Amino acid sequence: MDDDELSKVFAALADPTRRDIVARLAVGDETVGRLAESYDVTAQAVSKHIKVLEEAGLVSRTRDAQRRPCHLEAGVFDLMTKWIERYRQQAEERFTRLDGVLAAMDDGTSDHQGAAS
Repeated sequence: MDDDELSKVFAALADPTRRDIVARLAVGDETVGRLAESYDVTAQAVSKHIKVLEEAGLVSRTRDAQRRPCHLEAGVFDLMTKWIERYRQQAEERFTRLDGVLAAMDDGTSDHQGAAS
């Protein structure tokens, strides 16, 4: 996943309604009409949210007879998780180094205070 694709995913998830739609689709596929029943907006508005999620690769629509259920593309979350994990590990390594420096400073301060007493 390149930076542009990742930006689309995070931008799509920036909206609370779209995050809620993703949460609902995590439970199971739904049509736009069924999704719209839970919101105080039109089915057309929910369809626009779905379109943004589709463009980000988070959702796909299939044809099932007369229905067009929306399906969550969970693989995108694996890619996001890997991207986030890389930076989480880097941050954790920096904090571990900082803990070492602070512990060394504390040890030096303790010895210095003990000698002054």
